[in-house]
Amino acid sequence: MKTLEHHTLLYDEDCPLCQVYTSGFIKTGMLDQNGRQPYSTISPESQNFINLERASNEIALVDNKNKTVIYGIDSLLKVIGVRFSIIEKIGHIKPVKFLLKKLYSFISYNRKVIIPSEENTTNRLQCVPSFNVKYRLLFILFSSIITMFTLYYFSKNLSIIPHGSFMREGFITIGQLLFQGLLIYKLDKKTILNYFGNVMTISLMGSLLLVPLLLIHLMVEISETIFLIGFGITVLIMFIEHFRRVKLLKLPSFLSYTWVLYRILIVLIILILNL
Repeated sequence: MKTLEHHTLLYDEDCPLCQVYTSGFIKTGMLDQNGRQPYSTISPESQNFINLERASNEIALVDNKNKTVIYGIDSLLKVIGVRFSIIEKIGHIKPVKFLLKKLYSFISYNRKVIIPSEENTTNRLQCVPSFNVKYRLLFILFSSIITMFTLYYFSKNLSIIPHGSFMREGFITIGQLLFQGLLIYKLDKKTILNYFGNVMTISLMGSLLLVPLLLIHLMVEISETIFLIGFGITVLIMFIEHFRRVKLLKLPSFLSYTWVLYRILIVLIILILNL
């Protein structure tokens, strides 16, 4: 089996996803045992030819012999191409590469709101992606759409709540952000959008937890009680995760309680007005 020798991937050690796939490259032999290095340990000498800002946004692959660096999708395609050359060739086709770059940027610029971690103040170098408003808003929109569709189909199985429309679920999803936003509007734009990104990650996570019930229901009849229990457990998990993330973001803890309050108010409005 071929191995890409004398090359090192600089990864974000605080990103679980980055840890998993870089470790996978080494375990499968695509990279040698020294094939990855935490971004925070880049030497002063290496900083002379590594673009630190770009490397925090796009994983860098360093050629230790020639002292050259490639970034992002080019890095991943080069590593994977050692074992699967056909994937590398397909990946370099212009339309395919364009889409891969956009997908990579979408994930990379949002990775700290998808999987947040406590700020590591002991490291000299921090692998924190640049704040990109466009990709943050795209992530919020993407998560809102997934949440909206999931809630729409899930609500069809709850007789205690009037069956609504996609528009109703969309208003509820976006309304959550507006409701919480009123409480933190004095904060800077970056902090607000980081919080919104985390809120929508929680909503996306909740949607994914509900999907198995919907899939099982397609094959086997599930009682409304099971749906209610599943929904209750999901909301509890979401609340715990919201509380954890608010603490990591160093935001007021009352945001977790207003997050719940909004949902209670929405249910009451739907029941009273039969929306």
